Amino acid sequence: MPSDDVKEDYRQAWERWQRQVASMHTFLLDGEPLRPDQVKGLLNREERAHQRYEEARRRLLGIGL
Repeated sequence: MPSDDVKEDYRQAWERWQRQVASMHTFLLDGEPLRPDQVKGLLNREERAHQRYEEARRRLLGIGL
């Protein structure tokens, strides 16, 4: 059974990633206008949040990194 810290890290990583995905959807699906540098930043933030989520998920599942 994962520790409470591992569970909380997972929850926080999931929530951060979902916020970034929602921001991407606002741009990609709803057509929110962004400058090219803002698009790059948006994509980079989503990727980093996804990586942190994947790391937290692996820890939760007990899979080595």
